[in-house]
Amino acid sequence: MKRQISRLLVANRAEIASRVFRTCRSLGIETVAIHSDADAALPYVAEADVAVRLPGSTPAETYLRVDRVLDAARRAGADAIHPGYGFLSENAEFAQAVVDAGLTWVGPDPASITAMGSKIGAKELMKAAGVPVLEAPEQPTEADLPLLVKASAGGGGRGMRVVRSLADLETEIAKAREEAASAFGDGTVFVEPYVERGRHVEVQVVGSVVYGDRDCSIQRRHQKVVEEAPAPGLPDHVRTAMHEAARAAAEAIDYRGAGTVEFLYDEETERFFFLEMNTRLQVEHPVTELVHAVDLVAQQLAAAEGAPASAAGPVQGHAIEVRLYAEDPAADYQPQSGLLTTFEIPGADGSEPGVRVDRGFVSGSEVSTFYDAMLAKVVVHAPSREQAARQLAGVLRRSRIHGLTTNRDQLVAILTDPAFLRGEVSTAFLTDWAPPAREADRDAPLAAALAIAEAHRVARAVQQRIPVGFRNVPSQPQRTTFTVGDTEVTAEWWGGRDGYTAEDVRVLAAAPETVTLERDGVATTYACTVTGLPGREVVDVDGPGGHVRLTRVPRFVDPADQVASGSLLAPMPGSVVKVLVEQGQQVAAGDPVLVLEAMKMQHTVSAPTDGVVTQLGVTTGQQVAAGEVMAVVEAAEEQA
Repeated sequence: MKRQISRLLVANRAEIASRVFRTCRSLGIETVAIHSDADAALPYVAEADVAVRLPGSTPAETYLRVDRVLDAARRAGADAIHPGYGFLSENAEFAQAVVDAGLTWVGPDPASITAMGSKIGAKELMKAAGVPVLEAPEQPTEADLPLLVKASAGGGGRGMRVVRSLADLETEIAKAREEAASAFGDGTVFVEPYVERGRHVEVQVVGSVVYGDRDCSIQRRHQKVVEEAPAPGLPDHVRTAMHEAARAAAEAIDYRGAGTVEFLYDEETERFFFLEMNTRLQVEHPVTELVHAVDLVAQQLAAAEGAPASAAGPVQGHAIEVRLYAEDPAADYQPQSGLLTTFEIPGADGSEPGVRVDRGFVSGSEVSTFYDAMLAKVVVHAPSREQAARQLAGVLRRSRIHGLTTNRDQLVAILTDPAFLRGEVSTAFLTDWAPPAREADRDAPLAAALAIAEAHRVARAVQQRIPVGFRNVPSQPQRTTFTVGDTEVTAEWWGGRDGYTAEDVRVLAAAPETVTLERDGVATTYACTVTGLPGREVVDVDGPGGHVRLTRVPRFVDPADQVASGSLLAPMPGSVVKVLVEQGQQVAAGDPVLVLEAMKMQHTVSAPTDGVVTQLGVTTGQQVAAGEVMAVVEAAEEQA
């Protein structure tokens, strides 16, 4: 019996909630947002017709609480629930609880989730159906290495570990269990062979109707970074066989709604293996929507209301999506948190043809440590793969992203890499790949220094007529020193009645937000954002060469800011989940000292040198701020 949805609650957050709300608005369906305390100010909350607070900030307190989500639906008068992806989206018990509460579940039948929700059980089901699967022996030997430990109940790279030594197997299994339990509420894991250079190709289905394929091979930490449709360079017979295997998988469980069947493809042998079936919408669904001119969320809603899936249209052009993360690729993809002071992506308002931006944050949003570090998905649809890659790289270059380190520059480097453009991709792409050296913009420090000077001029309440940096007898230039990463740079400049001057560069204009400099007859305008306290400013500079973040070095160092040699500082805000040493314990360089959890991932903090743990200032469960001293390891030579 067909049941029309009137008011939909999205049991999720950030960009996926906004994405579902957008389709609901076009269909005339009212919307309900739920939010944790940490997410209260994010844009998706205001986009919904009504919103319900879930007290607390951690996933376990909020988005993973079935009782609280259902209570929110009851209080808001929702008659349907869409799970988004992650959190409870593939939790069969939650789906059944929604149905038992008399609500419409926008997803497959709970029995289908159960059948595919366990990757272990799904493999057995596919094996019985004749679909090739990867299997590891019960007692692996060195000859079976490398191995991959995977969470049975989730995805997104959480609870996934590569094992290259049998001695590490049990430790990595334990780590994977902890990550999986934290992210999905289920610590079940399994082990399979790890194919070093396979391609990750997946097939989109709605019911048993196939909506083409995607390539999601470029990954870091087993989490996708670049996705595209259709999968490039796939032989026709392989593509057809994959589509048929995906259709058979959906029919085997009488699947309803949107789902994805994932395969590992070996280009050398042209063989593919079933990995898993995601019984939900995928993060990368926009590339399929764009090349097939379909709204997959609308298809999900129609399926939930009892309508059959419509036929897939022909492939039109090529679409590429990148996941823009608050993370530092140069520091092993360490997640970043804090204030996103500027977040402007060209085309986010629909003003640029072919550009689509699904985002969960805006300028001024706070990125917390409790959830995934993805800020937005930036997608371009163009007539050809080459054109899509070039246009997408251009959109990213022109984006202004300040306040946090992101993977934007890495994404541009991937999209312009000759191997990527030739379609030579695999899950090991980033493992083998070194980004091209980026030449530093030698005039960015001067632009930053003048932006600071102008910001001080505008802010001062007295001596307005005295030029910035003015000296009666200028014997030497003003010097403003910055750090850029681990490098120190100094800008030298003069200020006077006629404005600013510098060696080899003409200063054509200067203001707190923009500085225009001319070198060798070429004028360049830099967009600048100055934040921070006087004398300790941080300046984000955007120019033709990209973005650079400069932190001013104070002239005098506060003794309170100095830390003892051997101090282990928290690399990010997070929670201490394990303390592995005791005060007074001898440790060797590289020994694990403690484990931090932030943004659903665990990070081991190790001893920097051989020595003794002389201070241990944290305990299990304690929250720490970025830069906080957690322990001190005094080097052996310092004790002699």
